[in-house]
Amino acid sequence: MSSLQALCSGLPLRPLPKNRGRQAGVPHAPVRTPGLSPAEKQLALRNALRYFPPDVQNVLAPEFAQELQLYGHIYMYRFCPDIEMRAYPVEQYPCRTKAAAAIMHMIMNNLDPAVAQFPQELVTYGGNGQVFSNWAQFWLTMFYLSKMTEEQTLVMYSGHPLGLFPSSRSAPRLVITNGMVIPNYSSRMEYEKLFALGVTMYGQMTAGSYCYIGPQGIVHGTVLTVLNAARRYLGIEDLAGKVFVTSGLGGMSGAQAKAAVIVGCIGVIAEVDKAALEKRHKQGWLMEVTDSLDQCIKRLREARKKKEVLSLGYHGNVVALWERLVHELDTTGECLVDLGSDQTSCHNPFNGGYYPVQLSFTEAQSLMASNPAAFKDLVQESLRRQVSAINRLAEENFFFWDYGNAFLLEAQRAGADVEKKDASRTEFRYPSYVQHIMGDIFSQGFGPFRWVCTSGDPQDLAVTDELATSVLEEAIADGVKASVKLQYMDNIRWIREAARHRLVVGSQARILYSDQKGRVAIAVAINQAIASGRIKAPVVLSRDHHDVSGTDSPFRETSNIYDGSAFCADMAVQNFVGDACRGATWVALHNGGGVGWGEVINGGFGLVLDGTPEAEERARLMLSWDVSNGVARRCWSGNRKAYEIICQTMQENSGLVVTLPHDVGDERVLQQALQL
Repeated sequence: MSSLQALCSGLPLRPLPKNRGRQAGVPHAPVRTPGLSPAEKQLALRNALRYFPPDVQNVLAPEFAQELQLYGHIYMYRFCPDIEMRAYPVEQYPCRTKAAAAIMHMIMNNLDPAVAQFPQELVTYGGNGQVFSNWAQFWLTMFYLSKMTEEQTLVMYSGHPLGLFPSSRSAPRLVITNGMVIPNYSSRMEYEKLFALGVTMYGQMTAGSYCYIGPQGIVHGTVLTVLNAARRYLGIEDLAGKVFVTSGLGGMSGAQAKAAVIVGCIGVIAEVDKAALEKRHKQGWLMEVTDSLDQCIKRLREARKKKEVLSLGYHGNVVALWERLVHELDTTGECLVDLGSDQTSCHNPFNGGYYPVQLSFTEAQSLMASNPAAFKDLVQESLRRQVSAINRLAEENFFFWDYGNAFLLEAQRAGADVEKKDASRTEFRYPSYVQHIMGDIFSQGFGPFRWVCTSGDPQDLAVTDELATSVLEEAIADGVKASVKLQYMDNIRWIREAARHRLVVGSQARILYSDQKGRVAIAVAINQAIASGRIKAPVVLSRDHHDVSGTDSPFRETSNIYDGSAFCADMAVQNFVGDACRGATWVALHNGGGVGWGEVINGGFGLVLDGTPEAEERARLMLSWDVSNGVARRCWSGNRKAYEIICQTMQENSGLVVTLPHDVGDERVLQQALQL
């Protein structure tokens, strides 16, 4: 068993660790099919071997070549550390700086088997969200972090640690870029080749930026989404007896079962992978499971009648579930579902993100590797069938939304009936959850703010929960707009429910949706508690990249921007640069995330609070920018709520001066001008 000291000592070479290969009994990533030519295979092998001195290359070359042949990528299984991979208390890491130790804490959390979807392939969530491309990169990164001073910055190129470079104390300690491929070559096919070559990486969002906190983040987002969907579509606050049908119980989607229980509805979640379903059941996140559609429908009816709170996992394909719900409607006249969505990894539909209804799970995995073209055809047929069933149910009092996983985008590409008449490129027959449910929340500056207590002590997390609740309650008492008060109240309820439902998996972390004022006030309160000793160790502030300013994604985060700029990525890039300039401990910029490679540019940050006045000043500056950037962009695109928020913020902060748009309301002026 390795120690943390050994883990920070560089690549283990003399002697080489034993090659234990793929570990049995843990989930593994699907086999990739990059389609490399013989010359490209040789290049991939050469790229992997350059991490190692010549005297061990003759041992490693054959096994790396075998990995490439069997799995479509060189993961370097031999170098998977023989240590319990988890987020250790920060003081246990052998580092020169608190920042470096905090980053190590976050990296090891992303690779914790209790957190990561495919830990041996360094995938945290989403089917292909990599922390690193291979295990050599992990070892080198830990080594560099252990040596780093307050006047150095570690630079990461798509998982590869380029090295430590001199910088100032005010500069970020870590700068990450993932997947920054030249736009004309940023296609899905090119990605598979470039990843197999070991030269780029899909970091999803918080996988490659080391800021994932387990499924708690998406539990919270799903809770807010379902609550607000019920308000918008059903006109209700109480979801008792209402049925929410969806799919996926993996790294992110596994949160849906717990979210259904927290909001008080009946959640029915389909999952083809029995291991994923059993994992959520053993965690207590899924109350009941069945592999029988008859039993699933029977149990659903009982729960509706009794208005039970229930999370029911169906081990089977969601298309079969949707089609059975249509059958029940057509034969009994009863629509058994009220709300619906989909959380398969549809951003990666042909490599394990979506399984076709025509095949079993194992049959699909086999065909995916042996005949990708045939597999793609079946996936697209399955998407068409799924949409057809949803369309039939939507004729009744049933409401469906796209959860930002590229489901409707891929369904459109498959030829499914998802078109919306006279719509823009980002609109479909059903809205994305940003367009109808969460978009106004973003426009007010609310988004997924989070923190991690690096002591690893649950008591520290309890203190931060108490502080955050007090901050929000004081803000309400001081007087806020009704729309802001509603969000604050939802999040106070969330903090209490999160503690009661024991949502921590991995690091001691919490997430809530907050606006600029709330984030700054919570950060200041936490920093002061560290200074006084009430919290025992530094706290890392972060957020999901899926936030007010962090992501340009025309089919998700910016799908409700209608001035034509939804396909532009200035906001996310400016956010990355602006966070770095204003005190972030580390920053990350990614291609891909959520809706898939080439469809989005997104970024994130980590900011270490250590109780010092300097940390408080960094938090005030950086968090204010991190929110106001996106609100200002939404204001300029014509969003009225964002306009009101940015005007109010300018009144309160004389340093903020934003260009405000004028109304262009007279259509006759436009028509007459165009006639000229």
